[in-house]
Amino acid sequence: MNLFYSNRLLIKVRKHIKAGGVIAYPTESCYGFGCDPFNRKAIDKIIKVKGRSKTKGLIVIAGDLKQLEKLILPLTRNDLQEVSQYWPGPYSLILPVTRKVPRNLIGVHPRIAVRVSKHYLVRQLCDRLNLPLVSTSANKSGFKSIRTYRECKRQFGKKVMVLPGLTSFAKKPSTIIDWKSRKRLR
Repeated sequence: MNLFYSNRLLIKVRKHIKAGGVIAYPTESCYGFGCDPFNRKAIDKIIKVKGRSKTKGLIVIAGDLKQLEKLILPLTRNDLQEVSQYWPGPYSLILPVTRKVPRNLIGVHPRIAVRVSKHYLVRQLCDRLNLPLVSTSANKSGFKSIRTYRECKRQFGKKVMVLPGLTSFAKKPSTIIDWKSRKRLR
């Protein structure tokens, strides 16, 4: 399997995302559903495909911190230093949102969980799309997360564009930290 996506596939993915499409892609621990985090209709598609409650928020994943600037309020210099200990890596931090964040992305919450990924395909996708991506496990709500391309294609290939690749085979999903209290929630 290729280590990176071809330019041809990335052009196809970019068109699909810009048209409000949903993708499934490998992340650290499992396949994730993703879309443009500013596209309300695409977010609703993910919620529908998963059968997820609209009150729950979704995680957003990025290739670098700069891609999250339209989603989160600016971090202090001290916060930036501390955040650099977690990112890139398997840590989703719950941070205050900007006014640009669609309500259906955060559900009933005033903040959002964001992560700068270390996964090479996630970083390539976000870099080439110049966009962070929604990242929620590719599965029906309440069911086990999907860890392989083949299984994701079988279950969701008619509903979303499934990208090939390998997860990093992490045994657990990302750790979620409430940045305000520094408490680990997962």
